[in-house]
Amino acid sequence: MDAGETRADAATSGDEHGGAGRSARSSAGSSAGSSAGRLRATGVGAVAVLLWASLALLTTLSGRVPPFQLTAMAFTVGGLIGLPRAVRGGAALARGLPGGAWALGIGGLFGYHFFYFLALRNAPAVDAGLIAYLWPLLIVVFSALLPGERLRWWHTAGAVLGLGGTFLLVTGGEGVHLRGEYLLGYTAAAVCALVWSAYSVANRRYPQVPTDMVAFFCLATAALAAVCHLLFEDTVRPDGWQWLAVLALGLGPVGGAFYVWDHGTKHGDIRLLGTFSYFAPLLSTTLLVAAGRADASWPVAAATVLIAGGATLASADALRAARRRN
Repeated sequence: MDAGETRADAATSGDEHGGAGRSARSSAGSSAGSSAGRLRATGVGAVAVLLWASLALLTTLSGRVPPFQLTAMAFTVGGLIGLPRAVRGGAALARGLPGGAWALGIGGLFGYHFFYFLALRNAPAVDAGLIAYLWPLLIVVFSALLPGERLRWWHTAGAVLGLGGTFLLVTGGEGVHLRGEYLLGYTAAAVCALVWSAYSVANRRYPQVPTDMVAFFCLATAALAAVCHLLFEDTVRPDGWQWLAVLALGLGPVGGAFYVWDHGTKHGDIRLLGTFSYFAPLLSTTLLVAAGRADASWPVAAATVLIAGGATLASADALRAARRRN
């Protein structure tokens, strides 16, 4: 072999090693980009939790508007805010959506609210609310059924701590006494938790369905809620500032929140979203206290420690990954 061949072989070898190095760097960059995108989507989904925190306060400000009527009005606003984008880019896509996506979207949004109100009509609000708020824990547990997801002990432990904090917050540290005459309400609350957790996790099956389609799901939910209102309730017209509360509900916790939740559950870390959801009742209580509509107490302080600790524990792997990227 002469010197020219030697130099050529060396150059070829260098190109091969350089190509392998570039490939490895490209793969690592792609993985980091994918991880960063997942983290951003989780952050987007977490915005829904912040919006849901305003639900109790805005509901009290809406006056005596019946639940199904309020749901119909708020979801109409929620659907209208996303309708221009949905119509402009998704009318044809909407006609081509699989039936399962329609059933999941409408069934999740309407089903949750239907069973929640049924629970409140047939059981004490504290008991029904606590049972219904099993859904964040169920999201964490059901996430193990998703492809590529692994449920570790710290995810479950974090969710359980969050549930404990919610228990203190909802009961005021006085415990819950379940009674047989409220069985229908308890069952409806449990179904409510199952519906929302199943919707949130199963939503991962339709990543190709754009979030703009939530506008159609909101409007369909509004129509179904209007039917329930006409069947079960008397119409109450909001007065003055109550109209603004209804509008704020549609822009936020009973409308706009479902757009960011849709994006987060499809592309983010579903386990973290489930655990972070326990902040909603805590932040909700904080807002009520700040607005003078609730009193601060030791259960609120204890719940803060449990929920914050649970969220930190459940997000341990995500925090480690973020530190490695930095």
